[in-house]
Amino acid sequence: MYLNTLKNSIHTQKKEKTKTVSYRLSDALISELESDAMQKGISQNVLIKQILEKYVQWDRYSEKIGMIPVPKGILESLGVNLEGQDINMIVDIIKPIIKDNVMFLKDKYDLKRCIETLKDYMRASGMNSDHRIEGPLHHFIIQHDLGMSWSLFTEQLLKEIFHEFLPDKNMKTQTTDSTVIATIALGSDFDEHKY
Repeated sequence: MYLNTLKNSIHTQKKEKTKTVSYRLSDALISELESDAMQKGISQNVLIKQILEKYVQWDRYSEKIGMIPVPKGILESLGVNLEGQDINMIVDIIKPIIKDNVMFLKDKYDLKRCIETLKDYMRASGMNSDHRIEGPLHHFIIQHDLGMSWSLFTEQLLKEIFHEFLPDKNMKTQTTDSTVIATIALGSDFDEHKY
């Protein structure tokens, strides 16, 4: 279906220089990490790397930008009665907050940094997301499992963000109760991680 999935930015693995370090940890902590790594079917090294990457990419900033964890059930219940006007109001309120957060986290506000920050947020909050490239078309897939109102919210937010930076480009969407796919022509060389 998608021709260039190897160019998928989430799955692109760059060969990074590594360094061996050691830390002194309690036996109880090591036991918990061993158990969790085994349950996930990954090595302790991979688990620790994932934990540290999440910290560096998101957790160390989350308190500074005022993020608080909200149980999924609360968001689901808040979305039950959301309608078009409510969704537009929430998008209007959130857009300047997103801009401030992108500027704080990435030192500048542009499309690439905005997409990267939203992907970091989704990964940190446990939402599934993917970016697939098919020639000049980019498919941004978000799976939230929060209901149709939140799908419509996600669709509207993405439309607003892309329109802000690319007012002449049309974005197409496919939406279900749990998933939004936003498709827009950004060119085959667009990579939100290179800026």
